[in-house]
Amino acid sequence: MYVRNSLAETIFPGAMAVAGIVLLVLWTRTGTVHDLQARVPGLDRPPGPGVGDAPVVPLVGKLTKSDSKPADLPGSWPRFRGKRFDGIADDGPTLAQTWPKDGPRVLWSIELGEGYASAAVLAGRVYVLDYDRQAAADTMRCLSLADGKEIWRYGYPVVVKRNHGMSRTVPAVTEKYVVGIGPKCHVSCLNAKTGECYWLMDMVREHGATVPPWYAGQCPMIDGDRAILATGGKALLIAVDCRSGEVIWESPNPRAWRQTHGSIMPMEFAGRRMYVYCARGGGAGIAADDGSMLWDTTDWKISIATGPSPTIIGDGKIFFSGGYNAGAVMMQLEEQGGRLAAKTLFRLKPKQFGSTQQTPVLFDGYLYGVREKDKQLVCLDLEGSEVWKSGSRNKFGLGPYMIADELIFVMDDSGLLTLAEATPDGYKQLAQAQVLDGHDAWGPMTMAAGRLILRDLTQMVCLDVREKQQ
Repeated sequence: MYVRNSLAETIFPGAMAVAGIVLLVLWTRTGTVHDLQARVPGLDRPPGPGVGDAPVVPLVGKLTKSDSKPADLPGSWPRFRGKRFDGIADDGPTLAQTWPKDGPRVLWSIELGEGYASAAVLAGRVYVLDYDRQAAADTMRCLSLADGKEIWRYGYPVVVKRNHGMSRTVPAVTEKYVVGIGPKCHVSCLNAKTGECYWLMDMVREHGATVPPWYAGQCPMIDGDRAILATGGKALLIAVDCRSGEVIWESPNPRAWRQTHGSIMPMEFAGRRMYVYCARGGGAGIAADDGSMLWDTTDWKISIATGPSPTIIGDGKIFFSGGYNAGAVMMQLEEQGGRLAAKTLFRLKPKQFGSTQQTPVLFDGYLYGVREKDKQLVCLDLEGSEVWKSGSRNKFGLGPYMIADELIFVMDDSGLLTLAEATPDGYKQLAQAQVLDGHDAWGPMTMAAGRLILRDLTQMVCLDVREKQQ
C-alpha cells in the first residue's frame, strides 16, 4: 500500500509536467497571438445597447412631494447664465449699492450634497440638481423662492463617488419642462410644476458619451420644446423632444470629439441659428434646425479641461477662454464658398487673460472676468486690451461672477462676496461681506426678483440684495 502510493506520487506530477510542455508548444504554434494591452480608464465601462451580453437596466426614479407651495414672486433665471445666456440680470428691482456690516439679509439657506450645482428659477420655484449620498441618487429638488422649502423632489439611483464634488450643473426650465444633467451624464426631463418624469436618458449607454474627468459639467439647454445636449459620442450634439424623449436630430462628429465641462451657447449669423460648443479637440457650430455642422475649428482647444463656455460677442464674433495656461482667443465667423469658417482675430496669452472655470461676461461692449494667473477681476476691451484690474488686494480665486443693475457681483473661493460697479472707468468697489463660511464656493450665481442665490461645496443661500427691502 505504501509502495503503490509512492509510485503514484512520483509518476503523476512528472506526467503532468510533460503534458503541460506539449500543450504550451502546441498553443504557441497555432491560433492567433494577441498582445496584452494596458488598461485604459473609461474603456472598461459596460457596453451600449446591442453590444455584448450585458443587459440594459432602465433607470427608474421616485417622486416625493411635500406641502410647500411656490412663491408668488416675479423674476426668473431659467438656465445657466440666465434668460439670454449672458450672465446678466436686468429685469428686477433696483439693487442696493451698500450693505450692512454683516452683509445682505439671508432669506433662507439649505444643505446640499457636495458639489457646485447651482439653481434655475421660474414662476417662484427654485430648481437644483443635487446628489443625495444617503439614497445614492441624482435628485432634482424644487424649492420655494420665498423660503427655500422643498415642494417636490425626483431622484433616480446612480452611484457617484466623491471627486472634487459630485453635482455641478444648472438645470434648464420652461413653463412645461425642467431638464437636468447628472454627474455621470444621465439626463432627466420632468414636468416643471409637478415633478412627474417624462423620460430619463443615459448618454453613455445610449449615445456613446464619455463621462468627463471630475464628472459632467455641461448645463442643458431647452430651445422651444427641444432639449439640446452635447453627447460627444456618436453625435457631437443631439436635439430631443422634451415631451416624448424622441431624438429629433443628431449632428455629425467627424473628429470623434468628446464631451467637456462647457455648455452650449446659441447664436445667429448669416441668417442661421446655431449652437456653439467647445468639445475635447476643438469648437463647432451646429445648425439649430437640422443638426448639420456649419463650421468647426481646431484652432481653439484645451488639453486638460474646458470649463468656460463660449462668450457670444455678436456680428459673428466669439470669445473663447480657458485655464491651464490656455489663455483666450477671439474668433470671427466668415462665409467662404457657401460654408462658414472660423477665423482667429487675436489670441491672448495666459498672463493677459484666461479662466479655469467661469465664463466671462460681455456688458456694454466690454468683457469682465477673473483672470486665472493673478486671480484679479479685469475689464477687457473687444480687442483684448486690459482696461483695468482689481489690484493685488482684491483677488477672487475660481469663484463666480455676474452683472445685475449695472453692478458686478463676484465671490471668492471661501464665500466672500464683493460688489463693484460694472464700468470701464476703473475698479470701483462698493461693498463686501462674508456670505458663506465654507470653501470651494464655485457654483454659478443666480438672480431673480432681487434675490441672489449662491452656494459653496455643501450649502446654498438666498440673499436679499434689493435696495428697498421689506
